[in-house]
Amino acid sequence: MLIRRLAVIGVGLIGGSLARALRNAGEVGEIIGCGRNRDNLERGVELGVIDGFNQDIGAAVSGADAVFLGIPLGAMGAAFRALRGCIAEDTLITDGGSAKGSVVADCRSAFGFLPPGFVPGHPIAGTERSGVEASFAELYQKRRVILTPTEATSDEALDKVERMWRACGAEVTRMSIEHHDEVLAATSHLPHMLAYSLVDALAQMKENDEIFRYAAGGFRDFTRIASSNPVMWRDICVANRAALGAAMDVYIAAMKDLAETIRQGDGERLLEVFSRAKAARDRYIDGALDSPE
Repeated sequence: MLIRRLAVIGVGLIGGSLARALRNAGEVGEIIGCGRNRDNLERGVELGVIDGFNQDIGAAVSGADAVFLGIPLGAMGAAFRALRGCIAEDTLITDGGSAKGSVVADCRSAFGFLPPGFVPGHPIAGTERSGVEASFAELYQKRRVILTPTEATSDEALDKVERMWRACGAEVTRMSIEHHDEVLAATSHLPHMLAYSLVDALAQMKENDEIFRYAAGGFRDFTRIASSNPVMWRDICVANRAALGAAMDVYIAAMKDLAETIRQGDGERLLEVFSRAKAARDRYIDGALDSPE
């Protein structure tokens, strides 16, 4: 068994699915949950996702050999401070945060150093739903998990976290903290900003009821992620603001250029842009279908 006692701080879609997957794989013994919503934790026990819970982080992690932080980025600092003095020196600490630079900074600030058992991580998986009832054991099957070890991360801790995610069916890769935040700003955070801003802009238009009534499938598919947790995405924006701001500047420039092309009625230029985008998208889809994911 890989983990004797796992403490999951934040028993929602991400933390709950990790608990379910590890239990199904037979790689965890006892699972203790922690969170602010008692009803959610009680439901987690009813569903068999966790064996018990304590809403005090220090008490929840007592005796745990592994701690998973499945909480919004804005709550990481307080969680790390609550861990201080309540875990053993060799306790494994990992997380599911979407921006790694801020998580590492919060950990360093709380402990005064980076613990050797701390392995920052990011599962590239999720849905627009939240809460323990949204969790399911197959969430990480054939999905990527990125680990961004710090200069202090021990080889033993890194190996254990990698084996944990592989037990969940995930494909594990490693990146530097800075590169992770740049890549995710462009591939995940920016698309969410587009969906949120488009829906918000249309909602403020005078004829918004009619606009949404006649929305086609493409609109629903593209804007589905605007139903994601607003608090979580606020925290992501603030935490990864430098990389996300740079990605948005590139996109804004491209949109301004496209708008001017449309105003000029330059069909050849539009065809060039659309054809180039289609070719890139088709290559991506073909590559995705050929990959383990």
